[in-house]
Amino acid sequence: MRQNTTRRFALAAALALAIGGVHAHDGKAHTGGIASTANKAVTADFDIVHTKISTDKNVATFHMAVSGKAGKSTPAATGKLAGSNVFSYVWPTTIDPYEVGFEKGAGILAMAVTAHPDFDDTPLYDENGDGRRDNDGDLWHSHWVVLKPNDACGPGALGVVDIPEGSKPRLPKTWPGFPILLDSPGWSPTLNAETVEVKVPFDDIGVVTAGSFDGVTAGLRVNASVHAPLLCVVDVFKVASGNLSLPGKPNQ
Repeated sequence: MRQNTTRRFALAAALALAIGGVHAHDGKAHTGGIASTANKAVTADFDIVHTKISTDKNVATFHMAVSGKAGKSTPAATGKLAGSNVFSYVWPTTIDPYEVGFEKGAGILAMAVTAHPDFDDTPLYDENGDGRRDNDGDLWHSHWVVLKPNDACGPGALGVVDIPEGSKPRLPKTWPGFPILLDSPGWSPTLNAETVEVKVPFDDIGVVTAGSFDGVTAGLRVNASVHAPLLCVVDVFKVASGNLSLPGKPNQ
């Protein structure tokens, strides 16, 4: 399933890239954004072929297409938080984390669609509709995450930024209580055939249109000690640009 853990962001440059234009997948055309060549060495549901952000009024649509069925694979349950896995579709951006409720310059702000059967980090929402809000982490859901390089996660690897014990950084109102820079805003993703999309409203859509983005599919893992670093990127399945250069421009 996963590519070798040494395939970090800094080592992904070998993947082919074509920016803009039109490419087709299963007879459907994807226009603009970042177009990536399909790679049979990558599991199809994480094999990115198109990444785009578009805006309409104050709403940004984060779009990703893969060569297989989006969301088909989810991590195997381990029965415990420590050492558990997270699968994700991620849009790293140049948007300042302050714009969604974190401190200014806190790291790389990314929209992420994730699934993880061993814990629930959306305590305000009941995604599976069973009357409980603490048992549906295995369903695909959205987050804002703030990432930074963290060698404790591995050479050249990224991790979700930890909140040191006793510190009180600026956090979004929908922060789920985990000691990391993670937000659970409740924007429901749509997974349909080969595409993943999330629609996100902004107070100032200009912070989106002025920025840039990339696309990543990846596996993350909770530290076996459930301690800093709490959540690391351990497997990069594919990077849309090939090198995490964030070349994508919204609406282009």
